[in-house]
Amino acid sequence: MTPGRLVPPPIPPRQRPEVDALLARAMFPDPERIARQRAAYHVPGGPPVFVWEVAGRVVSAAGLHVTGDHAEILHVGTDPAHAGRGYARALLHAVADHLDLTTLSAETDDGAAAFYRRTGFRVEAAPTRNGRARYRCTLTRR
Repeated sequence: MTPGRLVPPPIPPRQRPEVDALLARAMFPDPERIARQRAAYHVPGGPPVFVWEVAGRVVSAAGLHVTGDHAEILHVGTDPAHAGRGYARALLHAVADHLDLTTLSAETDDGAAAFYRRTGFRVEAAPTRNGRARYRCTLTRR
């Protein structure tokens, strides 16, 4: 089992800079777009953010769009100093358990498809966007 614990929303204000930095790792590299997307996570009714914490430190974060027993991963990021230790995988599975989800899905690119496959998601080709390969990743729990 991966050490650590799930921290459900809301994110304490003291952790927001850390969480924002982790989520920004998964965002299109446009500063204005990143600022808009990060701000959306902090407005009432905005997408919930879950974190994985180890020894009191946030090491991974995921922003979601939740509809009933389905959630779509909008962004997921892990601190580079903690990458490869299974924290993002533990986070996503703990979120699915916490929310009692039937499915958890994401759309991603070549860079993250292998991560989702290792995490137990079914990975299928999706329509290309801007000339880049895209993948639809789905974790079905029932």
